[in-house]
Order: sequence, then C-alpha cells, then structure tokens
Amino acid sequence: MPLSSPHLLGLQGVPREDIQLILDTSTTFREVLERPIKKVPTLQGKTIVNLFYENSTRTRLSFELAQKRLSADTINFSTASSSTKKGETFKDTVRNIEAMKVDMIIVRHESAGVPAYLTKISKANIINAGDGRHEHPTQALLDMYSIREKLGKIEGLKVCIVGDITHSRVALSNIYGLISMGAQVSVCGPSTMIPKDIEKLGVKVYNSIDKAISEHDVLNVLRIQIERKANSTFPTLREYHNYFGITAERLEKHNKEILILHPGPINRGVELSSEVADGPYQIILNQVTNGVAIRMAVLYLLGTRP
Repeated sequence: MPLSSPHLLGLQGVPREDIQLILDTSTTFREVLERPIKKVPTLQGKTIVNLFYENSTRTRLSFELAQKRLSADTINFSTASSSTKKGETFKDTVRNIEAMKVDMIIVRHESAGVPAYLTKISKANIINAGDGRHEHPTQALLDMYSIREKLGKIEGLKVCIVGDITHSRVALSNIYGLISMGAQVSVCGPSTMIPKDIEKLGVKVYNSIDKAISEHDVLNVLRIQIERKANSTFPTLREYHNYFGITAERLEKHNKEILILHPGPINRGVELSSEVADGPYQIILNQVTNGVAIRMAVLYLLGTRP
C-alpha cells in the first residue's frame, strides 16, 4: 500500500496508516544498515536534490547517506556558492533545478511554508527537512521509531516534550505524530517558551520538570536554540538548567526507568547534564542511526510510489 500523498510536508493530518507504514518499512532498512554491504539498488536512476537554505549537520548528512544507501544520484545545493548570491529568486532557482529532470527535492528553509510552496512550482516529490518554526517530520518519525524500538510500542505511552516548544519545529511534528499513534503527549518548560493555547492540540502543560519526570515514560528533550535568541526568554542558561535541566540527581530522586531522547546537538549543562547525556537512559546515538533508516524508508516509499 503506497503513502497517501506524493510529498512529506509535515505530520499534521497524515493518516496513522501512513506513519505506521513508514515505521514498519524503516525496520527493513535498519537491518540493511547492519549488513557488511550497506547498499541496495532500490532508487537507482533516481536523482535527488538536497536544497538546504539553513545550516544542518545531522539532517543533511542523514539524508545524503540514505540516498547513497539506496543508490540514488545526489545533488547538494549550497546557498553560499549558488546564484542566489547574485540575486536569483527562489522560484527561478527551483525551476532551473527541475529543468535538470530531478525526481525529488529535500528542502530545509528558515521560512515556514516553503515546502508546500515547492509543490506548486515543481513536479518533483517534496520532503520537508525543516521549515521555520513549522514542522520537521522526519525527525519526529525517527523519534517515534526509536521509542518503539526501545519500548516495543507507542500507543498508551506518556511522552513529555521538554524545553523550547515555541521555537521548535521538532516539537510540533512530534505532537502531531505521537497523538496520531496513540500516545499521551505533554510539554514542559518555562511559560515564556510554551505557545499560548497549545492545549488545543491535545497536550497537557507541565511547569515542573520533577513532576514531568515522575509521570512520564519518555522525555524528548529539545535543544535551547541560542542562535534564534531563545535564551532571551529566561534570565540565564544556568537558571534554565537549575529549573528544567535533566540531571542524574533528578532521575535518581524519582528512581524510575525513563527513556530520554534529544534531537541534537546537545548543549551540555543546559538541557542535559553530561552524566545524563552519556548515561544509560538516553538513546541519542540510536536516534542518529535510526534517522538514516527512517529517511531511507521515506525516500523509498515516495520514490517508488505509483
């Protein structure tokens, strides 16, 4: 059964069956990554463009590696060396790229809505690799896959997303995806970092990290986006860590098994103490590996869609 849409723009409104299909398909590709030869000819002959207008390490490398593992031809677009520096518009850039007969475009952009706009000016399959404060669907999918891999299920779990919810596209995609898959979702952080009326999405708001730890199975801890001036919404990074940081002392006080995720990169001593970042409860590097499998699954499902 193919995905219901030729694009992956976000997880809002995506049917549960589509998410389930992506997660199940990822299991197959996760096994491929464990083989001595980590390559399959699935997308041989397909051409994929990585159109990144924002800096990225994990997401970009993960998509590039997924494309290579599927034997696709890859083109990497860099704004620093492109004609955008000469005044070329985004629309003209995309049309010139499409004239080269590409099949898929992976786009990351600081403006929300750019992936949706691309679907109107391009015939290629569009995958959103993060657009402004809107969504980051493949990150949420790899988070859900990692939870399911570790705990055996998603439905019925209590998951709390901790930190800078306002600036986070990861948070929004996780909320949509987790709720669709039957999890109970909460958010926790300073009131200045929690969007107004977020409860309307079906989530509960916590102001105490200790209460959040005691009442949840999973913590998905978000990065404080210092480059977006997110730290201007609280007095100091040290104070944020004191009130909302995940520390070994906090986890030991509650004496419970809890799973800790983080999309990276970590600000050590801010969101997580080093003991927690390197400790037994976190699965941060598993998330990175699973990210390649998830992106392989998305590329495969869209690239072979009738």
